Amino acid sequence: MWGHLVQRARRPLGLCVDSQASHGDVVRYRMGSTYVNQVTHPDGMQHVLVDARSRYVKGTVFDKTRPMLGNGLLNSEGEEWKHQRRRLQPAFGHRQLDTLAETMTAAIDGVLKEWKSVADSGEPLQLFPALEHLTLTVVLRSLLGGDLDRNAADIGDAFSVAFDVTNRRIRSVAPYWPRMYDLPTPANRSFHRAQGTLDGLVAEVVARRRGAGSDSQPDDLLGLMISAAGADVDGGNSQELHDQVMTMVSAGHETTATALTWLFYLLDRHPDVNEEVFVEVEEVLGDRMPTAADLPKLGYLRRVVQETLRLYPSVWALPRLAVEDDEIGGYRIPRGDIVLLVPYVTHRHPDFWSNPDEFDPDRFLPAARQDAHLWSYIPFGSGPRRCIGDNFAMMEAQLILAMVTQRFRLRGLSDEPVEADASVTLRPRGPVPMQIEPLGAPHLG
Repeated sequence: MWGHLVQRARRPLGLCVDSQASHGDVVRYRMGSTYVNQVTHPDGMQHVLVDARSRYVKGTVFDKTRPMLGNGLLNSEGEEWKHQRRRLQPAFGHRQLDTLAETMTAAIDGVLKEWKSVADSGEPLQLFPALEHLTLTVVLRSLLGGDLDRNAADIGDAFSVAFDVTNRRIRSVAPYWPRMYDLPTPANRSFHRAQGTLDGLVAEVVARRRGAGSDSQPDDLLGLMISAAGADVDGGNSQELHDQVMTMVSAGHETTATALTWLFYLLDRHPDVNEEVFVEVEEVLGDRMPTAADLPKLGYLRRVVQETLRLYPSVWALPRLAVEDDEIGGYRIPRGDIVLLVPYVTHRHPDFWSNPDEFDPDRFLPAARQDAHLWSYIPFGSGPRRCIGDNFAMMEAQLILAMVTQRFRLRGLSDEPVEADASVTLRPRGPVPMQIEPLGAPHLG
């Protein structure tokens, strides 16, 4: 009757890994009345996201995020998505991102001074919540300048509540029925309060910025988005800007905080890699603040981030809904079925990765990846809908890793492995407490 709903609820990663190991790269299983086709071969990924993308849409999984994120870049489809992507792309170019590096480092510096107080107290740092606060601060400062600094705590709390409720909606086995989100349940009431806080703050900033016109915008991402709209800004859609800000803030801090939590967890469990990170940071930076110009010299740090995203991709699964009959790997995909691409499994696929469960940053040396299948590694998706913020996220992760390494050593408090919570993102289960030890460099905080 229930198909694999119980396994999905209890062990979603285990279901995906075990089914691929037992049955191969295209596996069909049932979730109640819904059929899911799991695809884990890189060729199948490319087929769905590029070659046959007109046969697939995002479906009801993404519809469940609309009350929180609206119809921004994540949720839009077709011509509307193309219009949004063209308008936003200039704000995420390399030249524009380089100008944000100083904004990022200033934001990171401020939060790490708070970490110093924790270190001095001798209390453990609750790593995941601390990194959520850090990445939210970086994203808010980069996206909106200082417009919402005074409201950062309220925004963090509201995002936490809204994201938790949205996550539970996505994982629910109940059929999608938008009106049930209006029922006066405790979860819905909590969501509406949190969403009201976020909507009010974002709407205020967007209205003020649009009122200033396209020629008077600061160099943060919202300013660049408004400037890119040019003459359209006065008659443009405030709701679109609102939805883009909500999408960027939500995705931009949650996924990076998740990835960085796994990164510091892996470094603690691999002291040899951790030492290589310290050596490179010392050689390249010493005790000065990193800049955008330093990032190409921090090659080992980049490989550490890449390898972390291989083992623990923040977006561990990509669902799509078939709107036409199709065929993948010789198997028929009926119209109305869900196709679930699973980067978590693909990134550990033994046909494409040697010793796939080992943490080895040097597998991302250029020579090692020379003959690799391009679609065997897609932590930011790929094809036309590859994450627009991939370079932003990589820059943010490298800067945070470098600046934390300059100031602290993080040590786990338990030898027990941290479990992964495969919800919307691949979160760690629990706050991941770590002992934080200051290293000196007083002028760095």
